[in-house]
Amino acid sequence: MKKILLIVLAIIVAGGLVGLFVYRQQAGYTKVLTGKVTRQDLATVVSGTGQIKPKTYANLGANAMGRVTHISVKEGDTVKLGQVVATIQNVQQEAAVSSQQAAIAAAGTDIAASIAGEKTAQANVEKAQADLEQKKLDWVRAQGLYQAGILAKQDYDAKKALYDTDVASLDQSAAALNQARAQTDSLRGHQKMAVASLRTNQDLLNQTILTAPFDGIVTNEPVREGESVVPGIQNTVGSTLMTLADMSVVTAEVKVDETDIVNIVIGQPAEVTVDALPGKIFKGHVTLAGDQALLRSTGVATLQSTTGTEEAKDFKVVITLDSPSADLRPGLSTTAKITTAHKANVISLPIQALTMHNSADDNPKGKDGVQAATNSFTSAPAKTPSVQGVYVVEKDPRGKLRARFVPVTTGITGSTDIEVTSGLNEGQEIVTGPFKTLRALKNGSLVKRDTSTPAAAQGTGGTSVTVS
Repeated sequence: MKKILLIVLAIIVAGGLVGLFVYRQQAGYTKVLTGKVTRQDLATVVSGTGQIKPKTYANLGANAMGRVTHISVKEGDTVKLGQVVATIQNVQQEAAVSSQQAAIAAAGTDIAASIAGEKTAQANVEKAQADLEQKKLDWVRAQGLYQAGILAKQDYDAKKALYDTDVASLDQSAAALNQARAQTDSLRGHQKMAVASLRTNQDLLNQTILTAPFDGIVTNEPVREGESVVPGIQNTVGSTLMTLADMSVVTAEVKVDETDIVNIVIGQPAEVTVDALPGKIFKGHVTLAGDQALLRSTGVATLQSTTGTEEAKDFKVVITLDSPSADLRPGLSTTAKITTAHKANVISLPIQALTMHNSADDNPKGKDGVQAATNSFTSAPAKTPSVQGVYVVEKDPRGKLRARFVPVTTGITGSTDIEVTSGLNEGQEIVTGPFKTLRALKNGSLVKRDTSTPAAAQGTGGTSVTVS
């Protein structure tokens, strides 16, 4: 029994010595996670949610009041331009059109009769002109004979009377011809009035016959045959018969946060996913970037809002799909990822490695934890600004790992990595975490790679490191 106790005691003492040795070996070191500066393709992506919408759609409303007598299509049907899709009761309109058509036909008959009367009057004028010409010759001959004393005064007067009568007859025939022509013009005017009335009545009739304004599909049909409809404001109950959508050009209308809209321009590529079609990605491009801010809570434009409360705002962005699918339907929920910037084969590092460092924090502090002043007789120096950069892991002359702060400038930002435009080279090892350790790390601190965390959990290029 004593031997067993001695063995256990020896093991405990040995473990304690090993622990003390390890503790002394790690004293003064800080455990950190590290990663590598690599080259890769980077893309900045802006996301937005919304719904699928056709580029062209129309709500067919009632233009006339009455009962729906026939609906020739149903929801989901494909229609062609000009196809009759519904009719409203139109007995009165049809009767008015028929009446005006009959009036126009009667006016045409009256005009034809009046033209015939013109021709008769024209013939009478020509006959009167011929008679007058004959009477004029007789009158001139009678004047010569009368002057020669051959013709009696009675016969002379008779010839003159016949000539005067034919002059009056010609004037009468000419007046009759003018009257016939005026009558024809009047009848033509009445016919034009009837034609104008016919167009009015025909328009009223057409308003009871709804036709498709373009090729598309029926996406909504709230009214049934036998129900009454009335002309009114759009979306009012009883005023919309159906909705047609042209699904040949399909768009995704999404809302983008106000902080991202400044980076979106027309033509940028986008990927659209639809909740109802998992696994499918639709390629598209931005065709509209809204200029009007929308309140996130209500969707109302800020210019139309009467409240003065400050809240988050979105902007409307429209993405036109390059190859829409027949499975798409208006109103399906969608998510769009818009690529606002893209660079190939650039130097990059994990975003979490970036930190802000103030060189004043590296100066030694007194026993009370306050940094010593450089000159007690001068005014307090201006506060040193913080600099963006990363901690590079390097070996000192003694072979120990130290974290050296290096200022860097950055470019575009990807989902997990950020472009480095200056300050680092490919392959350099940098500190990537943990976050709290990175914030408190000093320039030149001894570090040790932390191997306790699997590398797969460290993100892009991440390895487990310890820093001191």
